Amino acid sequence: MQNLLVIPSIDIHKGKCVRVVKGIPELNTFEYSDDPVEMAKIWRAENAKVLHVVDFDGAWSHEDINMNIIKKICSSVIIPVEFAGGVRTFDDAEKVFDLGVYRIVTGTMVVENLKDFIKIFEKYGPNKLAVSLDVLDDYILIRGRSFRTNYKVEDIINLVKDIGIERYVVTDIASNGTLTGANIELSLKVAKLTSKKVTHSGGVRDKNDLFLIQSHVKDGIDSVIVGRALYENKFPCQKIWRIAEQGIFD
Repeated sequence: MQNLLVIPSIDIHKGKCVRVVKGIPELNTFEYSDDPVEMAKIWRAENAKVLHVVDFDGAWSHEDINMNIIKKICSSVIIPVEFAGGVRTFDDAEKVFDLGVYRIVTGTMVVENLKDFIKIFEKYGPNKLAVSLDVLDDYILIRGRSFRTNYKVEDIINLVKDIGIERYVVTDIASNGTLTGANIELSLKVAKLTSKKVTHSGGVRDKNDLFLIQSHVKDGIDSVIVGRALYENKFPCQKIWRIAEQGIFD
């Protein structure tokens, strides 16, 4: 059986490593570290194969105040770094790739600037661009989960299905950062609708959730992003992904 890839998340806000519950920064932002670069090194030392980095300042207000930190993270670890947060134009994407980022994950561009999204895809290819589906009550949220659109999951999938996208990153906002359990049904729905690779994000609370997601690798969920549960030491000895995953980032 193919193994599950477990991806630690590093969420950055005003230069610090944070966790945002349900995407509501004003109410639910928790600081975990003053040094996101050091956190990247820690997760790499703990055998992480990929890092998921989110720039909330870019996502919420399109600021680029964390770009130097992103660049340092990319140069400090020898594993792929995927990036989300504030990439809304082709020029934004080029700047982020120049930092050393391996892959960009974006949902806002699909809704607001599909032309540039396609342009990025055509230049960099399917391994460099993934579609983010941030879902609340079946509707898609964009701009750092601060704005609810009138699009549903199926609508976004229909917008990009002919482009050639190979990966979707699926987050149930209601469970994100809450440690209340993973909404695997949502990720399974996307995997079934697209027949593409799916990265699950949100709600993972312990090793049992990881093993449950692992049981659905055959259904298309080949990876999972974990944030708060890792930072709050919810896994025995923080070694669980050493036996839960191995393999290639693709």
